[in-house]
Amino acid sequence: MKLLSLPHGDVQLPAFFPDATRGVVRCLDAEDVAKCGVEGLVMNTYHLLSKPGPSTIKALGGLHTFSGWNHPILTDSGGFQVFSLIRENAKFGEIRRNEIIFYSDDGKKTILSPEKCIQSQFAYGADIMMCLDYCTHPDDPPEINRLSVETTIRWARRCKDEYNRLLTTTKRNPRPLIFGIIQGGNDRALRKECAEALIEIGFDGFGFGGWPLDTEGNIQTDMLAYTARLMPDHLPKYAMGLGKPEGVVLCNRMGYNLFDCVIPTREARHNRLYVFEPEPNVYADNFYKYYYLLDDIYRRDPRPVSEVCDCYTCQNYSRGYLRHLNAIGDSLGNRLATIHNLRFYMMLMDYLRKDFQ
Repeated sequence: MKLLSLPHGDVQLPAFFPDATRGVVRCLDAEDVAKCGVEGLVMNTYHLLSKPGPSTIKALGGLHTFSGWNHPILTDSGGFQVFSLIRENAKFGEIRRNEIIFYSDDGKKTILSPEKCIQSQFAYGADIMMCLDYCTHPDDPPEINRLSVETTIRWARRCKDEYNRLLTTTKRNPRPLIFGIIQGGNDRALRKECAEALIEIGFDGFGFGGWPLDTEGNIQTDMLAYTARLMPDHLPKYAMGLGKPEGVVLCNRMGYNLFDCVIPTREARHNRLYVFEPEPNVYADNFYKYYYLLDDIYRRDPRPVSEVCDCYTCQNYSRGYLRHLNAIGDSLGNRLATIHNLRFYMMLMDYLRKDFQ
């Protein structure tokens, strides 16, 4: 699959969608993001549910108008974030058979059900909607993974039913896509069971559910590859939250063609930039290196961050100037660093696409 057609435009695959969790790619505006070559963004249903809320976003014209981003938007369900917080501390809520009860730090209660998840995403005007699923951790025992699969399938049916109902009511045309999420932990039988049930329900694409990394931070290569084989080849295969460059390349070779992660933008704000080696072979080891903005050796360096990068930052500013901006704590430093890292990821997508032409 080379092209994904969505209500707000086509997306070339493979594609990397930066995270704009709360409706913004931190430090950048929509024009900055578009000029990096980004084709789509990921926003988070749960976080937007709490602030500013679906009714406010809908009243302001939906996420595209609200954020000034008139290109594809994928809205994650927010289940991963909620499950992670509840796992850390039970005071944040509980997972029930039909819904998730969540309490924020200020004591505000939020109910996240499959129906509310889809209703919110319709109010947002998303191009791709994700089902609410039961997210597990690599340390979870077999009985939790079994519960996760049973719950994920049950919630997926309710999500699809609500999606069909709202599609009839709203008459949105072209229609948004809806993706299912395959859970099952490290149990192949559970992954297969979950995938077959979701395929029978009928979705427009599928995501790898759960943690793509083990407890030591290593990519779970075998399970990612196995799960990719369970997904229909004519539909998008989404490696959710997987974002290190070498991990993206590895998963693309497995068949995944949609990626998202906070890594490029978060790393930029921590003064860590990605730089391709000259004439990179992205399938070779060490096809890129890190550049640390605050290293003293760059104090008087007139060169751009990367000689092979065509981003706004590299075309206009030196390493010495970026080091100066970050040394004095000026926000322009974060903006220019973020622009560079996003462009690096878009260039990585270009390299991967060339191999599939």
